[in-house]
Amino acid sequence: MELIKIVVAIILPPLGVFLQVGIGKHFWINILLTILGYIPGIVHAVWVVAKNK
Repeated sequence: MELIKIVVAIILPPLGVFLQVGIGKHFWINILLTILGYIPGIVHAVWVVAKNK
């Protein structure tokens, strides 16, 4: 299941964060990072998914 979450975090970073932690501060931070640049959103999403196993 974690592999699926990481793949989703790479394709759609906010969705990957949402699946891991729900709507909270990390979700909104990821939305902002994804708007500012797709790569920072991916990095943050993968970090959140990996950190919150």
